[in-house]
Amino acid sequence: MENLELYNRAKEVPGEAKRTIRGGRLNGKTDINPMWRIKKLTELFGPCGIGWYYEVVSKWLEKYSDEVACFVEINLYVKYDGEWSKPIYGSGGNMFAEKEKSGIHLSDECYKMATTDAISVACKQLGIGADVYLAEDTTKYTNDKEDKTESIPERLKDVYSELIRIGYTEKALMKTYKLDDITEISDLQIKDFLKKASALPDKGKK
Repeated sequence: MENLELYNRAKEVPGEAKRTIRGGRLNGKTDINPMWRIKKLTELFGPCGIGWYYEVVSKWLEKYSDEVACFVEINLYVKYDGEWSKPIYGSGGNMFAEKEKSGIHLSDECYKMATTDAISVACKQLGIGADVYLAEDTTKYTNDKEDKTESIPERLKDVYSELIRIGYTEKALMKTYKLDDITEISDLQIKDFLKKASALPDKGKK
């Protein structure tokens, strides 16, 4: 098997599986239909439970002021060339209790949506939907014109070091913890991220 065989088979997302987000801080970005990922996993490896499956490692709630966020961690496994993979880690988040103009809104689908988010993170490491992410994940680390690393707050330097090491983006981290700005990340969230990142290999390592 060539190293990029699966990646190249999985990277392109058909137009009907993409939707442009209108409104909010992700305005103009592209949303990928989650069922397309399931279809692509099935196409590449076989039916769920036979050629691929995932297990929920942990799920929990965290309170931030008047709001409550839920998080899910999964391990994705795929069978390729007759062998099962090592666990492919994914983490996702969503809001359980969210402040709105009319009051606090509770979501009874928060864990389902967080799990879908976690699956998408795991799938990304296989290259599924890579063309969309490559086109949109522009951060300070891909800016050749300006070196901004000197402006990183001291409390976030370990976070950025791990982001670079594991090939994760600032935007993806903000999405996971539902942040409008990276500087809003709490000490608890930093600790949580560093713990998860420590279990992941360096970008590009087998």
